[in-house]
Amino acid sequence: MFRDIRLHGYANDQIEFYAITAGSEAYNRYFFNTDPSDPDEIRFFSPGNEFIIGKNGISHRGNGGSFCEYMFGVDQPIADLAKEEVSNRLIIYGTHYDHKTGTLRFSDRTEGYVSYDKIFFDGNAIFNYFFALTGVDFSGPMHDQQERILRVLGKALKRSDAVGEEQDNLIIQEILDIVDDPNAHLFLFKLINIRHREYSEAFKSLYFNNKKITDAEFQSLAQLAERYGIDRYQQERIRIDVMYKHPDNRRIVDEYKNILIACNRKGEINKLENARLTRLKTLSVRNKIPGALFYTLDEMLKKDKKLVDLEESNYISETRQILEGMFLSERHIESTIEPEDMLKLLFAKKQAAENRDHAFEEMLLDASKACDEKIRDGADISILEGYSYIITYFDRYDATSSAINQLAFMENVRISEEMIRSLLGNKHAFDMLAPQLFTKLFLSGIFEDKYLGIYGRKKVSHLASGLKLIEENRLTTTALLEQLVRIDSDERLHLTLLEHVKDRIRNFYSKYATKADQDALKKELTEELLNKKLIDDEIPDHLFREAILTIKKEAVYIHNLLPQIILEKNSSLREDFLENSGLDRFYVEELEREFFELNGLNLEELYQIRKGFN
Repeated sequence: MFRDIRLHGYANDQIEFYAITAGSEAYNRYFFNTDPSDPDEIRFFSPGNEFIIGKNGISHRGNGGSFCEYMFGVDQPIADLAKEEVSNRLIIYGTHYDHKTGTLRFSDRTEGYVSYDKIFFDGNAIFNYFFALTGVDFSGPMHDQQERILRVLGKALKRSDAVGEEQDNLIIQEILDIVDDPNAHLFLFKLINIRHREYSEAFKSLYFNNKKITDAEFQSLAQLAERYGIDRYQQERIRIDVMYKHPDNRRIVDEYKNILIACNRKGEINKLENARLTRLKTLSVRNKIPGALFYTLDEMLKKDKKLVDLEESNYISETRQILEGMFLSERHIESTIEPEDMLKLLFAKKQAAENRDHAFEEMLLDASKACDEKIRDGADISILEGYSYIITYFDRYDATSSAINQLAFMENVRISEEMIRSLLGNKHAFDMLAPQLFTKLFLSGIFEDKYLGIYGRKKVSHLASGLKLIEENRLTTTALLEQLVRIDSDERLHLTLLEHVKDRIRNFYSKYATKADQDALKKELTEELLNKKLIDDEIPDHLFREAILTIKKEAVYIHNLLPQIILEKNSSLREDFLENSGLDRFYVEELEREFFELNGLNLEELYQIRKGFN
């Protein structure tokens, strides 16, 4: 009658636990006791197995192990990362990987003690499971038991969606169904860090609202973390995991991950793959996806140095020579840097960022360490001044690049006079180093980017000309701000109109070709948007006509051109439409993805069609 028995409690004011025994006659197999001399400890035991939950950690003896959902960004084996269906981390007691033979070794020594700090540091920051099994098929020497458990349950435990969803009943059912032995009993222990969970849920409720955390909201999160003593590392991994799980982020990040994994297997990244990665990075800026999600993947998949060119890139060689002359040689040659060398470093940084080349940042880190060591050993303080000079320019580069990319590829970007003044100051500093350097570093390339949309191009163009006019005292920062805000407002209204016009046409209008139809549609739409408080005035006629034209072009592409492009694998026809239609490339690619998914087509075919031009 009884399928399982559960005990719920708290090990301390931070750790919550559930202890479950499941199987036939579970009530006869469930044993636990407490030691009167140590009331903070509770002991669970069965034939050959023991699990003790203490105030500061757990002790275990017998078979079994632990499992948890992988958090995005944790140190994950490439073998697991490469398999889309693998979502969980599995540890079997008493095992280790033999690098010589490439096999897993099993030991009879499975007992151990693990602190809660280590459990939630090495595993999932929120919840972790421990388990043990008893029954006819799980007897004999301990190493045999462990090998059998891994062979029988390993694949299922690493792939089970029930783990990440914390569906304890489903986990129990999956395990007992696979074991398929009426005498088998499962002991399952779930540990929850309630402070980490509260922090995670607080961040998720804020982030999932609009993929943005205000300064005030972030401050409240910081106060929560401080009150609970959550260290910075745990805060960051919790935030990154939550951001990854946002549906809009996950699709793009997973595509980026799959490309990197394929490159990792080959040991190289070719130009096409690099272009696809660059496209996804650009798309991430537009979709407000944090760069940390991509940096984490880059680190995991590039740290083994597999993804490198056969010969060191010229810009890396030049960077190495400059830094070695200042910091990395045994006897530093010079402590100042010439403008020509600073220019080389800036263009090297630009190229390293475009290629996701972490060798550049690693050299900077080595230079920083060498600088500290030399000063510690008595070197002249001027060596620090030289390094600070470089870092100041790099900080200016990062701030400028981030601001301009947001203007170019994001809607509803926060634009302020402070941002404009910062860009103006950085422009002055770069142009003092070399004439037109600001334009060469940040503007020339962005105007050549095929993913730069109409509104992004307008914003960057107005910014470039506006900064120049301000320098000539022919424009104020306030006037430039008004221009940029107006363009951003038009962009947001355009997207709102596009969404609502499509919805109206889909549900109420079969035709919208005549001016009369369009005028009626505009009138109804104006009333709807005013009622929803999405606008506070009449819809500008030029924006409405633009939305209608965009929908007409979309219909032509989806119903006429795209089927032909797919049938003929005609990349030229696709590119001709993109160049001449004026439609946002990201917008068209989203339409293509929806078309492929709706019709059950293989997305890899779409990537093949895009190959010649991305």
